[in-house]
Amino acid sequence: MLVDWNQFTPWTALAGGAAIGTAAALLILFNGRIAGISGIVGGLFRLKKGDMGWRIAFILGLIAAPLVWQLFSSLPTLKIDGSFAMMALAGLIVGVGTRYGSGCTSGHGVCGLSRMSPRSLVATLIFMTTGFVTVYVIRHIFQI
Repeated sequence: MLVDWNQFTPWTALAGGAAIGTAAALLILFNGRIAGISGIVGGLFRLKKGDMGWRIAFILGLIAAPLVWQLFSSLPTLKIDGSFAMMALAGLIVGVGTRYGSGCTSGHGVCGLSRMSPRSLVATLIFMTTGFVTVYVIRHIFQI
């Protein structure tokens, strides 16, 4: 993946982080739900009456956000170096990991840590360490 550092500014990153934090706080405050993306998407496959609307709205908001951003500024250039097969395999592994870890980076890393959850701290340390080790192995040992 290639990041266009000329497009990166700390102010947009700060605004994005504040928006994520605000959205997570509002969701738990008004809905009593954790803003964990894997749980939100997973809930779409377990039909529960009265539970679909907010999940669909949340996902539509994730899709709409870059489209709205594009009205005011250009999106950064994104180049992915991996093949489609590698990306599909990575997505599958992440999906399995979120099931075993009972959550994802947004659920544990953003929401869980902000609630001082010891379980989320352990989960975040494990998936961050695993990510670092995976990148090192793929890039420096296998040289893919």
